[in-house]
Parts: sequence; C-alpha cells; structure tokens
Amino acid sequence: MYIIDEENEKKEIIKRYKRIFLNWKTPITTEDRWMIRKAFNLAVTAHKDTRRKSGEPYIYHPLEVARIVVDEIGLGKTSVICALLHDVVEDTDYTLADMEQIFGPKVAAIIDGLTKMSGYFGPETLSETIDSPTEPISLQKTSFQKMLLSFTDDARVLLIKFADRLHNMRTLDAMKRDKQLKIASETNFLYAPLAHRLGLYAIKTELEDLSFKYLEPEKYAQIESKLKETEAEREAVIEEFTKPIRTILDEERYSYTIAGRVKSIYSIYNKMQNKGLPFEEIYDIFAIRIVFDITTDPIIEKKACFNIYSIVTSLYKPNPERFRDWVSTPKSNGYEALHTTVMEKGKWIEVQIRSKRMDEIAEKGYAAHWKYKGIVENESRTDKWLNELRDVLQNPDAVNLDAKDLVARFLTDEISVFTPKGTQITLPAKATVLDFANAVHTELGHTTIGAKVDYQLVSINHPLKNGEQVEIITSAKQTPTEEWLSYVVTARAKDKIKVFLKEQKRNYRHQGEEILKNLFAELNLEYTPHNVNLLREYLQCATAEDLFYQVCTRKSMPEYLKRVFNIEQRRPTFLGIGIPFVRKRIVRGKEEPQKTLTEQLYEQLKNKPESISLGDSNTDIHYQTATCCNPLPGDDVVGIVTAKGLDVHRTSCPNAISIMSQHGGRIVKAKWRAEGESVQFLTGLLVKGTDDKGVILSIVNVISEQRK
Repeated sequence: MYIIDEENEKKEIIKRYKRIFLNWKTPITTEDRWMIRKAFNLAVTAHKDTRRKSGEPYIYHPLEVARIVVDEIGLGKTSVICALLHDVVEDTDYTLADMEQIFGPKVAAIIDGLTKMSGYFGPETLSETIDSPTEPISLQKTSFQKMLLSFTDDARVLLIKFADRLHNMRTLDAMKRDKQLKIASETNFLYAPLAHRLGLYAIKTELEDLSFKYLEPEKYAQIESKLKETEAEREAVIEEFTKPIRTILDEERYSYTIAGRVKSIYSIYNKMQNKGLPFEEIYDIFAIRIVFDITTDPIIEKKACFNIYSIVTSLYKPNPERFRDWVSTPKSNGYEALHTTVMEKGKWIEVQIRSKRMDEIAEKGYAAHWKYKGIVENESRTDKWLNELRDVLQNPDAVNLDAKDLVARFLTDEISVFTPKGTQITLPAKATVLDFANAVHTELGHTTIGAKVDYQLVSINHPLKNGEQVEIITSAKQTPTEEWLSYVVTARAKDKIKVFLKEQKRNYRHQGEEILKNLFAELNLEYTPHNVNLLREYLQCATAEDLFYQVCTRKSMPEYLKRVFNIEQRRPTFLGIGIPFVRKRIVRGKEEPQKTLTEQLYEQLKNKPESISLGDSNTDIHYQTATCCNPLPGDDVVGIVTAKGLDVHRTSCPNAISIMSQHGGRIVKAKWRAEGESVQFLTGLLVKGTDDKGVILSIVNVISEQRK
C-alpha cells in the first residue's frame, strides 16, 4: 500500500524533473531550459491535488512521459513541454487558449491533438461500465479515424502519445483486471502496430511484451522464467561466437559494438505458436547485433555493411534462405540493416549488421529521421505514408472503413510485387491475388479467375510474397461474390467488392420483396415492417436489401419463416444457440414493442456481482463460449456483450482482443466456478504419437480407466 509522505514526494518530483536533462541529445539553450521549467511549474500547480490509482502524485506521470520523450524517443524542447502539459487541458481548468498565450500556437496545437486522442482512446473509455450504452459501430469507426487524423498533421502528437501509453503500461499493476484487459488489448491492437509502422522498434517491442504480460500472465511468466534459466548459457555462446569476429574487426580498425539481443517474450511466444514448438526447440532466441560507427555517406555505409557480412560468412557457414538485404531496399518504415543466419556448432545464430545511423533509425524510427534529414531518402517514405493515410481518412468514403480495415492497410508490414511489365505494386503483408488485381484496376479485380505467380498457376485467394511477379487471368463471365470479401485484406479491394455487391443487391430488391410477400401470404402471416424486421434480424441482414437478396438466393426461406414465427410450434431460438429469441410480441394488428436481447442482457448484468460465474446453474444470464477460441473451464476468460448475448472468450483470443480494444463498454468480468465443482463441457482430444499395432485400443483403455 502506498504511504503518503509529502516531504519525500517533493524531493522525488525534483529528482524526476532533473532526470529529463540527463540524456538530452539535442543542443539546449538557457531560454529552452527556462520554458521547460515554466511548463514544469504549471504542471505541478495544475496537478497538485491529483493522485494516480497507485496513490502516487499525478505529476509523476507527465514527468516520466517527458523523460521517455527525451531518453527513448529522442525529441526536443517543444515535445518535452507538451509531454509535461499533455493532461493539463483535459483534467484541469486551464484551456488551450491559456496554452497558446503562454507557450505559443505550436505547443497548443500539439496539446490539442493529444487531448483529442485521449478523447477517442483514453481514460474516459476506460471508465465505461456495463451500465453505459454500447457505442454504435459507426461512432467507433469515426472515433478511430479522427484519432488517426489528430496526429497526421504533426507526428509528434503520436510520438508523445506513445510515451504516455508506454508509461501507463509500465504502471498497469494498479488497475483492476478488467481495465488491464481493456488497456492491454487496445495497446496490442493499435499502439504496437502504429509504433512498428513508424519504426519505433524498442517501444513497439515493450508495448507488445507488456500487453502479453497482462493478457496471458501465466505464459508470459513461463517464458520469462526460461529465459532467465538459460541466460548464462546464452552469454557463453555469444562470447565464444563473437570473439573471432572482434579480432578481424579490430585488425581492420572498425569502430563498432557487438552485443547479443534476446528476442522479445511476445515474439518468442508467437514463434512457438506458429511453429507448434516448445521453448527448448526455438533456435533463434537471441541475435547478434553488430553496429559500426562510420560516416553517414550511404555508399560508404553500404560497402561497410557488406564487408562485415563477408567477414562473418567467412568464419561461419550462412543459410542462403535467411539472408535479408534491407540496406539496398529499406523497409517502408525506414528500417535498414543486413540480416543473415549462420551455423555455429550445430545451431543457427542470427546476425544483424547496421551502422550507428541505421541503429538509431531502427530503434527510434520516425523521430530519428529528423536528425538525419537530407542525408537519406527514408524520411520521405514515412512522410508519403502519412500523406496517404491523411488522404484516405479525409475521403468521405472512409466511413466504410472499420478499424480492422485501417490497421490491415496502414499498420502492417508491406510487400512489393510486380506486374508482367515490371511495374511495382506495394501491398500489405498477406495480400492476395485478388488484392493485387484490384490495386491495378477495379474491372480487372471484378473479372479475375486466377493468376500466374512467377509463371505458376494459382487461385484468386493465393497469398503473395515479396518480389513475386503476378499476371492476372480474367474471364468476362466472372463477377464478385460475398465469399470474395474473405479473400482480400486491402481496404480498396473490400470497398470495390462491397460496392459491386450492393449494386447487385439493389437489383434484387423488387424481385425479393414480391417473393417474400407471397411467402408470407402462403403461411398466413401479415406482411408488416415489424415481421419483416424479425426475419431480417434472424438472418443477420444489415439492411432490407441484404434480406431481399437472400430471399432471392436462398431456397430454404420458407423454413426460416416457420422457425421465426413458430408456425410448427417449435420454440424459436436466436441463431440456433438456445437463447430465447425475444424482440417484439407478434400480434395480428397492433405491435407491442419489447426490449431487445442486448437491452435485456444489460438489465440482467446491472444487478449482478462484479464477475459472472460461468457454469453456475443459478445464474439467469445466457452466455455461450466463443467458437473462435473454445475456452475451457480453468482458462482465463472475459465476457463480451454482443447482439446474440454474452460471448465468453479466452483473454488471449485475437477476436476478443480486437473487440476489447475498440468497444470497452462491452467487457464483462467472468470467471469459472470454484475448483472442486463439476462443470460439464464439450471438447476434443488430440493425441499424437508413433503408429503401432493396437495403439488405438491402448488409448481407448486409458480413457475408459479414467472415466471409472
């Protein structure tokens, strides 16, 4: 428990303030120091009566954000002033006009951007409770787009926000479990990809690790423990491996540093999951990084990179399939380096080679570009990305883009592929043939039936790889289908497919409406807007056009009508999951409105304890386990309110993380019943082993014995 000691707190505040200047990288004048001191005094006064959840004075937070801005991002005076004042306008009586009058228009503009970002994804969203109405999807989209727009005019808004989020994640222990899940999910979904896209590798890595720590605490602790156990062994390997490299680099008079860098816990976990391997079988737990200090002339830097590469590969045998040249062709976020993997005593070891300039850009990304502006072209690549993002968000059609679309389009790695004539097309990683076709031309995308990728025939949903040449094959009879939406990842392709399908559905409207009227008449049902809406909701159709389209294309429509209106005396269910389908009572004339399923669920949850006890027969709250992650009793789970009811997900489920990051008000704390109580559930059992005579009988016997 935190004990308040005002005298020691004053000393700590001054200590933290002085720490801001310890690693100051850029020139600082007496006037700059005076302005920063002025911002510090104002922040201390504004937050003097406020404390954090941990009990500490609130001023600790802006001081730490300012220190991160200097030490870990490398920004200067203006950013430090804004970091110290980033919560003043939002949380106190000071206004933007006050900020502009005291510190000038640029500081006021950045603070305004930071305040807007907090409004879209900030403290108030974290204070949402189950009693508050769920924010409409369209508003969520708008908030997400405005949040991104708030930093496109000045990237320092986002860089300071990264520092703010990083300190919040470092101090997340003081928050309740449901708030930890909300903040960690949001961080993993949005902030970590944004940091990666802007090249802030160190911040991106720590944000991912801290998110993983709170989303999967047990798995995080297991990997962390194993890393500590193997630390001495790794250090011995690194020392032995680098010794001959150091000898040659010393002989050639390079100024350099060599260090072993352990991969992040989150990246190790992902590799274990993707390859289905235990920790002990992941060979590239660490990498050797060689950073040399030389002139920033690009030609000399490149020659030095390849010279050091030749030294390493003359000592150790390289794996040709694991060579990456990001010096000749930097990544879209500006990252430059040579990567190779070499064999040493039966083990593969990754080696990264980069100059001091490349290393700064790799760690601090966009912030480091300002220091080297005019030396290399990479800054314009990032500016181009920011300009493209701004153009898309300001386009009226952006309302059709949801958060996942924007993340997929702007916050993921990119690949470069080529047309048969050699034109380069840049796409997000995991883009498909259909994405490529739509990127070239909409008409080409609509008529695609396949492609030749490096002269090999592939299907329209074939994922593309960096450097491939793609030739699209078309047919005049081909048209887009609903299924195509699952084949593409780019916002452009999805938009074009949706526009085509919407037009197609519009053509079916009149025909579908006539068919539906006839079906209602055959079943002696009144054709009223209320009854039509019941059918539309049951079929999960967003609009009437979607419904009429399904009426024209689904042969089993009479059966759906019978189920919805209980014509065969069967109790209706919602989407077949056993939740009573209660919307409005159907009457022959007057319609009597009742609460929706979601409204009823909120009403039930309002009077419930803090956590819903799953598997408890006494609860009257309908819930179902999500099929995307199939949580089992004992798993760390979270409840999410949906139109269907309460879905229970594992806290590590990607779908749950995505929902929690965007819809904090839908989170419900959930836990399984106490151990010792029996809970029935359906699951599968996967058994792997060596095929042998009688092995199936042996397995069956073991299961039978356990059931006795």
